[in-house]
Amino acid sequence: MTDPAATKKPFRIVFWGTYDLGKPRVRILLQGLRENGVDILECHEQVWAGIEDKTQIVSLRIKLRLLLRWLSHYPGLIWRYLRLPPHDAVIVGYFGHLDVLLIWPFAKLRRAPLAWDAFLSLYDTAVNDRKLVGRRHPLAAFLYAWEWLACRAADIVLLDTNAHRHYFIDTFKVRPEKVKHVFVGAETEYFHPPANGRVPRDLARPFTVLFYGQFIPLHGIDTVVRAAKLTEGQPIRWVLIGKGQESSRIRRLIDDLQSRNIEWYEWVPYNELVHWIHQADVCLGVFGTSEKASRVIPNKAFQVLAAGGTLITMDSPAARELLIDYPGVTLLPQASHEDLARKISEFAALGIPSRQASRIPCNSDRITPRNVTSPLLNALRSIVLSRSSNA
Repeated sequence: MTDPAATKKPFRIVFWGTYDLGKPRVRILLQGLRENGVDILECHEQVWAGIEDKTQIVSLRIKLRLLLRWLSHYPGLIWRYLRLPPHDAVIVGYFGHLDVLLIWPFAKLRRAPLAWDAFLSLYDTAVNDRKLVGRRHPLAAFLYAWEWLACRAADIVLLDTNAHRHYFIDTFKVRPEKVKHVFVGAETEYFHPPANGRVPRDLARPFTVLFYGQFIPLHGIDTVVRAAKLTEGQPIRWVLIGKGQESSRIRRLIDDLQSRNIEWYEWVPYNELVHWIHQADVCLGVFGTSEKASRVIPNKAFQVLAAGGTLITMDSPAARELLIDYPGVTLLPQASHEDLARKISEFAALGIPSRQASRIPCNSDRITPRNVTSPLLNALRSIVLSRSSNA
């Protein structure tokens, strides 16, 4: 007699569009769904290779060339989608603000629920966070209308935190039941405790504070630089890794302050970041003052936790969704460089055991790819089941 479980077909999802495989968010969704037993069909064209921060594309010629290359892929992507075998759902990954509108009618044609990983709001990023345009600028109105429509194209809209979910519900007037949040999580094959369990503390070297990431306003890097200045004269070393929109301004700030205890590396290989985390006594999260900063938990927070590091970041509604439960995490009440400097000085003076790499948090499974994608899979299954019952 055949076991029904053995003959049951796996849930099949099409991952469609120009999603950016350079982003951990996309890779984690793909990995997590596969680990949950989903059969993934990728219908994809890589447009964003080598472009870490899309707002830094300033040349009109490059913008036009990228736009033409981007648009030229869609006819082939749509044709390939229509030729795919039967499937249960379609997911549009980040950056998919245009993708979701284009695949919308074709997913309906094939009766497949459509999930859009919005991940962030272009309107919020451009207008409120990075202040690239004013609220009354025509581009702001265009971005708002674009995202309003994209939210209605999708059966499920994904965000990274519940705080971000509420922003979309309130701003774009989306029905609450269709907006879900899926934590960013961490790629645990890259971010893990040291193989030997613990990195010994070298008492001959300064206490090391690490910040890494894109240099964007959300990160509040000026708070980090000003805090570093306040600790000059103490055996504390501050390491910055990254570059981006804020690089020039931060460079000027360091020069103006004449800081002597900061080391800045513009780039290190992604797979080497874990070694920098292991060597640091404390790793820093975000300290931005925008509303968006209070709605996100950055990639680095999950990566530091997965690697067993010690994290200091700004307290916020989003941070309290996850980080309040973890040992080795300190939430500062505000983005204050004085408070950050004071906390780092306390840790350094008291000899807080920073090498906690042998400690794996008891709830670390909450940030693995498999577990962070489970709510998404459950939501898609629920829609499919509901449609089958009503058919």
